[in-house]
Amino acid sequence: MLAVLVAGGQGTRLKAYYNQIPKALVPLGGKPILLRQIEHLKQQGIHDFLIIIGHLGAQIRAFFGDGSRWGVHIRYYEEAEPMGTAGALFKVELPDCFLLCNGDLYFDFTLEEMCAFHQKHHAFITLFVHPSAHPFDSMVVKTDRNNCVTALTRGNTQKQAFSALSNAGIYMINKAAINAVAAKPFMMLDDDVVVPLIAQKKVFAYRCAEYVKDAGTAQRILEIERDIAGGLPQSQIIGSPKKAVFLDRDGTLNVYKGYIADSNEIELLPGVAEAVSIFHRLGYLVIVVTNQPVIARGECTPEQLDAIHHTLEYYLAREGSYLDAIYYCPHHPESGFAGERKEYKIECDCRKPKPGMILKAQQDFNIDLQRSYMAGDSQTDIGAALAAGCKPVLIGNPSADESVKSFDALLEFARSLEGK
Repeated sequence: MLAVLVAGGQGTRLKAYYNQIPKALVPLGGKPILLRQIEHLKQQGIHDFLIIIGHLGAQIRAFFGDGSRWGVHIRYYEEAEPMGTAGALFKVELPDCFLLCNGDLYFDFTLEEMCAFHQKHHAFITLFVHPSAHPFDSMVVKTDRNNCVTALTRGNTQKQAFSALSNAGIYMINKAAINAVAAKPFMMLDDDVVVPLIAQKKVFAYRCAEYVKDAGTAQRILEIERDIAGGLPQSQIIGSPKKAVFLDRDGTLNVYKGYIADSNEIELLPGVAEAVSIFHRLGYLVIVVTNQPVIARGECTPEQLDAIHHTLEYYLAREGSYLDAIYYCPHHPESGFAGERKEYKIECDCRKPKPGMILKAQQDFNIDLQRSYMAGDSQTDIGAALAAGCKPVLIGNPSADESVKSFDALLEFARSLEGK
């Protein structure tokens, strides 16, 4: 497979620190970012590279040469004038399917899994996506329940339709996608290639918890170097068992107001976003598992519940935090509610204190439950934790006057893990 590495940008966010070298050669833990990409992709079986160069591109060509020093083959396309992130793709010979990566990323991901996803969905383009702590300055991805991309936009300020899923800057692309759009002298990959194909349902989102981070600012470089030193990227590889903090929703993340059926009722508890950020910094996935009988009782539709969860994620994102996933149980076995939906009035294995949601997340993310926690505000949560085999943590009390106590307990719990 060919890997196209886009390294022609001017690195404007790093000019104050590195104004004499291209962004792709900025050192990351003592090694240029682009070299780290090539070494990782070589380990994944890629030996053929095309590097798109422009600003200070001669330095990149001089450093890498033909790639023989690293046991790979490298060729170049040098832009005389900026052509955008996709312009060069219309000027070079491409195989039927290729990988494209932005040149300012540090990543440690399993290429085989992304390829399998791409083939399974017969996609023209597959985007590597993940929840982001800074979605308001990222390309935000919306999908349907089949992972087909329905929208790709810069940032998002609509609470009820919010998405924290960010386009990571890694693409699996069929040549047919390039052939399907008209070429222009200046073309942006997202705006001019990806977006036109969304309406054709040819673009899919590969959601993955493996490590991908933009090294485009000095602060993010420091964060990546800290993560590398702590072994975080390797711990997030698909084959590595993960540790997680499972969280109940009402009374743990948001103020308890009984059963919520309206997104306007979501009120994030103060300090919760800080606690979630601490969990992530310590290498835990953060996953919500919540009973939502409002679906079965006919008080809320699945679409309305999605809007509630989008609002929750929106408030977390405003404070620089995010959730890795949300699982909910829509069932409620008791009957007698006006408007109830009979298809959800069943005894299931996902309604806490049963462990079904936790076990589903364990399968999806390869979670080591013995190293994981379940934190919630009721004995139902504790029962689910014990049934699943993870460590239970009781957080406060769900009554309204105890909401501050819930916040204190969650943040205290997060800080206690920090000290271990």
